Amino acid sequence: MNPIPVTIDSSLDLPAYFVGAVILLLIMVFHGLMLLQIAKRYEVKTFLYLAEKKYSAVATCFYISVFCLFLTHISEILIWGISIYVLKLLPTLGQSILFSGSTYTAMGFMEDILPVGWKMLAVIIAFSGMFAFAWTASVMISMTKNYRQAYTKLHMKKLNIASEVIDRFE
Repeated sequence: MNPIPVTIDSSLDLPAYFVGAVILLLIMVFHGLMLLQIAKRYEVKTFLYLAEKKYSAVATCFYISVFCLFLTHISEILIWGISIYVLKLLPTLGQSILFSGSTYTAMGFMEDILPVGWKMLAVIIAFSGMFAFAWTASVMISMTKNYRQAYTKLHMKKLNIASEVIDRFE
C-alpha cells in the first residue's frame, strides 16, 4: 500500500472549497433562474385561469409547476454528480450521482467515499441542497394562494353558491 501524501492543500481540503464554491455558485444561479421561470409562468397562467373561471386548470398548473420544481432538484443532483465524475473523484458516473443525491438531500444513506482533500465537498453539496429546498418551499408557499383560491371557488360552485358571492371571494 502506498500511503497518500498529505499536503497542506489536502489536509485543509482547499481543492474542495474552491471547486465546491464554483459549483455551488453555478447551482444557486441555475436554481434561482428555474424558480423564477416556474413561479412567473405559474402566476401568469393561474391569474388568467382564475379570470376565466377555469378553476380545475389552476390545479393542473399547480401540479405541473411542482413537478418542474422537482425536476430542478434532480437536475442539480445530476450537475453535482457529473462534476464529481468529471473531476475523477469517484470511479463511476452512477456512484457519483448516487453520492450527490444522498448528500444533496441530506439523507446520508451513503458513507463519505470522497478521496482525501475532497471531504469538505460533501458538506458543500449538503448545504446547497438544504438551501435549495428551503428556497423551493418558499416559492411553493407563494404558489398556494392561487391554488387555494381556485380550489375554494370550485367547491363553492359545486355547492351551488351564487356566482356573485363566488366572484367576491379572494
